[in-house]
Amino acid sequence: MKKIFVGLVVCVAMNCAFAQERMPRIPEDRMTEAQKQAVAEIIAGPRGAFIGPFVSIVRSPGFMRPVQKVGEYVRYGTKLDRRISELAALIASRQWTQQYEWHGHYPQAIKAGLKVTIIDAIAEGRRPTGMAEDEEIVYDFLTELFANKGVSDATYARTLAKFGEEQLMDICGNVGYYTMIGMIMNVARTAVPEGPPPLLVPLPR
Repeated sequence: MKKIFVGLVVCVAMNCAFAQERMPRIPEDRMTEAQKQAVAEIIAGPRGAFIGPFVSIVRSPGFMRPVQKVGEYVRYGTKLDRRISELAALIASRQWTQQYEWHGHYPQAIKAGLKVTIIDAIAEGRRPTGMAEDEEIVYDFLTELFANKGVSDATYARTLAKFGEEQLMDICGNVGYYTMIGMIMNVARTAVPEGPPPLLVPLPR
């Protein structure tokens, strides 16, 4: 029975991940001038490509322009250690079971120095063991934030003492950005590239 249940859960995850895209890429000859300009801006930036969530967000170029700038800061401008930024992104991805985000940030997190065992624990909805102090602080801060829609004075003070106000705000901005992007891609059913890592499965309720 357990094997059947696990198989059903995996099938649900795969069906969600590979369902037909609702907002596929718009052919260039059908884009408005505002859309073309928004695409050109993102290609000219550090991403160098027009992919992922922006394929759907470009439907609203006025929205896409500031959104992609926020993402640019989150990925390339923050003073947060890349390992911490990737940890936060993975926690947000897990909260929304966002397959495209997870697919992209899993290898980036490993490259940044986050242990595979920590990443896999997050994927399974477990509290990771063997975290570094800064990783544990961020994990506790964000899981409490997602669960309670706020954090206690003790959790806030511990995070502030470790990271300071600027980086604490960047941690919030990171998960805020990836939450927004995750919501959009879940609605748009953004296609997940083929290949590892394994798909996220829905968390037990």
